[in-house]
Amino acid sequence: MDKLTRKQRKFAEEYLVDCNGTKAAIRAGYSPKTANEQAAKLMSNPKIKSYIEEKLDEMSSEKLADAQEVLEYLTSVMRGEHTEQVFRLNGNGVQVVDYIQVSAQERLKAAELIGKRYGLFKGAFELESIAPIILINDLKD
Repeated sequence: MDKLTRKQRKFAEEYLVDCNGTKAAIRAGYSPKTANEQAAKLMSNPKIKSYIEEKLDEMSSEKLADAQEVLEYLTSVMRGEHTEQVFRLNGNGVQVVDYIQVSAQERLKAAELIGKRYGLFKGAFELESIAPIILINDLKD
């Protein structure tokens, strides 16, 4: 990928803050009078668009849990390795925070979600077929 100029990179970084091209152009050093036109021109530049998309993908992957992370969390809850906060009155009108193990209900829910993920709970009436079922009425009256 070709390099962006310093000003183009600054525009792209500022655009990632609020996704407002005009404001990003102003913060990147473009004239407020022509910022709207500059933003449109910059956003049509394939190098800048590619850079912004790449950064948005990075930001998204950092913020979103993947399937492995979710399963690891559910497993740790199911095994009772997590605690939750509860507030308890101290007796002097002051609350203190205690940490207790997650409830059996929460552990059961985590186990259920893991079981569903791995298909452990199949209903008695679930049928799986790759061939169509054809019913023929060939009975005589």
